[in-house]
Amino acid sequence: MSETREKLLRYYRGTEGADVAEHLVDLAEQAEKSQKFRLSDFLDPFGQEIAETIAANYPSVVVDFDGGYQGAERCRALFEDRDFAGAPSFDIAVVKAAWNGTFVRLGHRDVLGALMSLGIDRGKVGDILATGDSARILCDKKMVPYFLENLKEIGAAGVTVTEDDLAAIAPKEERCKEIRATVASLRVDSIAAAGFGFSRSRAAADIKADKLKLNWQSVKNASQLIKEGDVLSMRGRGRLEVEEVRGLTKKGRTSVVLKRYL
Repeated sequence: MSETREKLLRYYRGTEGADVAEHLVDLAEQAEKSQKFRLSDFLDPFGQEIAETIAANYPSVVVDFDGGYQGAERCRALFEDRDFAGAPSFDIAVVKAAWNGTFVRLGHRDVLGALMSLGIDRGKVGDILATGDSARILCDKKMVPYFLENLKEIGAAGVTVTEDDLAAIAPKEERCKEIRATVASLRVDSIAAAGFGFSRSRAAADIKADKLKLNWQSVKNASQLIKEGDVLSMRGRGRLEVEEVRGLTKKGRTSVVLKRYL
């Protein structure tokens, strides 16, 4: 095992990213050895951070990301040798599942559940863009025939599935609001309570229920400390970025500036 590989795997050992890191190290080393490129499955933002860290440790390799449209959350990582002169593709397609929105309401969770019930690997699916009567599903291009043939129902609703046009997906426009608050400490439960607008006891309960993530990893303890640049995400409530820690007030509380994405 190379020194670089051992160092990276040791760094992520025992974390939620251990398996992802091992796979991405394999891809980076394959790209380096072949002097060509290797493409990952779709990664969440934490996986993308791991990919960037790995690429930074292989001087002859660069990494790029694409999720099929501007602003995508789940993206594929492409590790490429710096001297490779080709034009690799991210091999991303989009299918559209449509249903009668007059009689049934379906959302992201319903669509994802239907895909998982078909045994589809989550890594082969990118963002799911659901509206009142349809959902666009970003996916590995090789998955399109399988979707067209096998995705017949979402929940109790019958769906019609067709291949759609990536260019028709509008760039993601994120709305956010700035929150200025003072907190007793930089504990994750205090920050979550201030940013999402509920009590610390509620935040602690949500942490126990594994609803809150810090930098896309599960929060294990309500007393875990945060720092500038950290991102909290909560199921059903969106994301919260710690934009600035401004220091102590005269009353000994900590002043923070948070950015909540709606």
